Amino acid sequence: MTERDEQRTEQEAPQQAEAPAQGQETPKETGEDHAEPTAGQEDGAQVSTGIETAGVPEAAIPELVIISGMSGAGRSTAAKCLEDLGWFVVDNLPPALIPTMVELGARSQGNVARIAVVVDVRGRRFFDNLRESLADLEAKHVTRRIVFLESSDDALVRRFESVRRPHPLQGDGRIVDGIAAERELLRELRGDADLVIDTSSLNVHELRAKMDAQFAGEEEPELRATVMSFGFKYGLPVDADLVVDMRFLPNPHWVPELRQFTGLNEEVAAYVFNQPGAKEFLDRYAELLHLIQVGYRREGKRYVTIAVGCTGGKHRSVAMSEKLAARLVSEGVETVVVHRDMGRE
Repeated sequence: MTERDEQRTEQEAPQQAEAPAQGQETPKETGEDHAEPTAGQEDGAQVSTGIETAGVPEAAIPELVIISGMSGAGRSTAAKCLEDLGWFVVDNLPPALIPTMVELGARSQGNVARIAVVVDVRGRRFFDNLRESLADLEAKHVTRRIVFLESSDDALVRRFESVRRPHPLQGDGRIVDGIAAERELLRELRGDADLVIDTSSLNVHELRAKMDAQFAGEEEPELRATVMSFGFKYGLPVDADLVVDMRFLPNPHWVPELRQFTGLNEEVAAYVFNQPGAKEFLDRYAELLHLIQVGYRREGKRYVTIAVGCTGGKHRSVAMSEKLAARLVSEGVETVVVHRDMGRE
């Protein structure tokens, strides 16, 4: 290939990869797309996955984020957020072409330093291509992260019904059949994800806030933490890495003068931490988190979600989440606090 042909390939390939993103429709709740597969996405497609970066400085190899997850969970919203943050985003890219995008970015002389690709899994061969591409990237020491968008079946059904579109995998069955099939196909990828975001109770703005919190910084921190309070009566957060239970403490709900307030109230927080075992738990769990975060950093894990629960997610879990987050911040961990169920009662 001549030098002129190489230059023309560099100019044309990103434009071709971006083409599938044009004109796609999105459900209202989290902006997820359900576009049909683009050319080259069918099962059995044979595409080279080699990354040719000979002569390219290692520092020029772009950072890569792969966005995947359940259809309807917010993949497009997450991608648009990264695009607003200056990432080069390619929607619905066949997994076998991911190494090619990295190669083009590496040869762009620093003009494409961060690439985000949105992929989904619609067949066994499609998933095999993704697995092969990830292995190739790892062998070439390409820094890559996987963001997985998750959501409950009820939320996904509601979103598909709101836009009156079928699930990509439901065929002649029901929406729930397509969701179940996709969840099974994505099970392994979800397990490999660096960051799992549950969008069941998030709107577009809240999802964008989560993405901003993880990717907006100019310098990538060693570890980012989300401390999430929740109520057990509303179910466990599916994206939690660690879960602790505050129901061993007396419930301020049964104190009439405190019932109407939340754990953000000073009097409620004082009540919680004046109970036997509360301060001791905070100290010892903070020590445990310090040990865990050292291990996470050593293993290259960049994100952790710590879920703190009580009965309704209003008093004890909220107060403890605030204190735990403050401890993490004091140790240099960039921390976001989310009170999932506060206000639901």
